[in-house]
Amino acid sequence: MAHAPSTPAPTTTPVPTPSAPAVVPVAPFEVRALSAVQRAAGPPAAVRVARGLSHFGEHAAGWLALGAAGALVDRARRRDWLVATAGVALAHGASIGVKRVVRRPRPDDPSVEVRVGTPSRLSFPSAHATSTTAAAVLFGALLHRVGRGRAVAVVVPPMALSRLVLGVHYPSDVVAGSLLGALVATATRRVGRSSSSARRPR
Repeated sequence: MAHAPSTPAPTTTPVPTPSAPAVVPVAPFEVRALSAVQRAAGPPAAVRVARGLSHFGEHAAGWLALGAAGALVDRARRRDWLVATAGVALAHGASIGVKRVVRRPRPDDPSVEVRVGTPSRLSFPSAHATSTTAAAVLFGALLHRVGRGRAVAVVVPPMALSRLVLGVHYPSDVVAGSLLGALVATATRRVGRSSSSARRPR
């Protein structure tokens, strides 16, 4: 007795789920501000400088290299330099962790020109601003002729502005990154001082 061919079970196509919305939404004025900064930056030389800063600060590599150099040169305070460098690495790691939680996408607007490649599509906070602020606070404290305040004033604004010139961050990204970097740097200094006090003979 012949059997009728079996009918294959219908296949279902999975429905793609939308990605989670950003925890920190983008206000329209931020796009306008970003576009205005790019127009004001104008000269190609400014864009080249911004790209140079971007490459220096990628993955905090430039700052980590400077911290390692400080530890090699300043042998009397090698431990302090290593602690400071670890703080910069921690700040960078913290910014990446926050990015993955917030999941705000990078600028994507016809009025904004993206002028450099990025390792991820996540925007908030700016890891460059985070690690740069942490480095300015921690390394500046070790460079007595410079000082923390002067280091922050000289180093942080150019890096923060460069992220806007390149069109890869909103203003609130760089502000939040700087605040996070300062917070991690302050915590690192407190832990470092407590550890140094505990190591001193009594």
